[in-house]
Amino acid sequence: MSQSCRVLVIGQGGREHAIVRQLLLGRDAPEVFVWPGSDGMFEATAGLRHAAAQRLVGASLIDAVLEQKIDLVVIGPEQPLADGIADQLRAKGVLVFGPSKDGARLESSKIYAKEIMQAAGVLTARSFVVDSVERTLASAREFKPPYVLKADGLAAGKGVFIEKTLAGLEQAARALFEQRVLGDAGARALLEEFSPGYEVSHLVLTNGKTAVALPPARDHKRLLDGDQGPNTGGMGVVAPVSLPEGLLEKIERDIVAPVVSELDRRGILFRGVLYFGLMITSDGPSVLEFNTRFGDPEAQALMPLLDEGRGPTWTEAFMAIAQGEVPRLVWNERRKVACVVMAAEGYPDSPLKGVAIPKLKELNQTTASYVLHAGTEKRGGEYVTNGGRVLNAVGVSERSLDDALARAYDAAESVRWAGCQLRKDIGRTV
Repeated sequence: MSQSCRVLVIGQGGREHAIVRQLLLGRDAPEVFVWPGSDGMFEATAGLRHAAAQRLVGASLIDAVLEQKIDLVVIGPEQPLADGIADQLRAKGVLVFGPSKDGARLESSKIYAKEIMQAAGVLTARSFVVDSVERTLASAREFKPPYVLKADGLAAGKGVFIEKTLAGLEQAARALFEQRVLGDAGARALLEEFSPGYEVSHLVLTNGKTAVALPPARDHKRLLDGDQGPNTGGMGVVAPVSLPEGLLEKIERDIVAPVVSELDRRGILFRGVLYFGLMITSDGPSVLEFNTRFGDPEAQALMPLLDEGRGPTWTEAFMAIAQGEVPRLVWNERRKVACVVMAAEGYPDSPLKGVAIPKLKELNQTTASYVLHAGTEKRGGEYVTNGGRVLNAVGVSERSLDDALARAYDAAESVRWAGCQLRKDIGRTV
């Protein structure tokens, strides 16, 4: 690949910071731009192997991409994909890592995603489409508690309600359909049968016809230790995780292949990453949800696992997918990565913004222990909280997952601020 490859990453959170960081560490030394990015992201990449990331400037995203002669666009968050940004860029002849708007519907509509699962014949929980409190409670008669209510549209990881009682389910339904706490995203929902088991995050890179798997990861969605408290966008993740013998092959054969085949059958343009949120049940792997982009914080743990010394770099992998090819990826089999999310006081309902993070500027970042900016802002030379999930503390180890976790937690403790929330049991619970 040419040394002058110019890559744009769209987004400004921890996931995008992780992607930018690995691109800049690659041996191919691409020029990396970010839209919109963040002050912390740009400053933190200044000390990496190659030049720091640059902010893309222009009157509009499309105009800026064309003016700066960007070779490849990598779309991080779900909303630009749902808005069809990938289609608009492709229409201008730009290579894009990210699915079309039709492909993004697998994430932007839980109801549509369930239709795809059923058409593909993969195992998934029984469900009903509901749009009122009355219909929700009537449909609930078909299930035993706990009850799972999922808002149809995008909700930043906050659209799933798992309720142990009918009273709790009624309250959640009223919040969606009457109080409209999620706006149009909650105008319709899926009432789903609860699937007991343990969760696995399985991501693949796909050109919409075939796919290559990334190492399995395990995310922790609940706010508090012991998987207690409200659902969040994710409080931490470890990768890779050990799975029973034969399970990965079963996931690839019985879940991934049929879904990708269904996308191909429908003629859906999908060149990007497809995230399978799985519940491993007594009947086998069951699909909970799709994401049509890297998970957050899964990306933070998966990006360092690619062995770029023995195979393609991330730039090469993204470029191949954008061109309709599937790369042969090589993974570091010894490496373990842990990511601990540091959240603002009041998260997930009312995160407190503007709180100083006094130790962040002095943090000593290494390749084995570092912090990614997820929701920060720089004011008067000091970083403050500016989102729900504020920082991601990452630990990387060639020895063990315990060592990676220790490094991640050491990094987290070194930048902890007043009111910071973080789980102490990431990687310890299933």
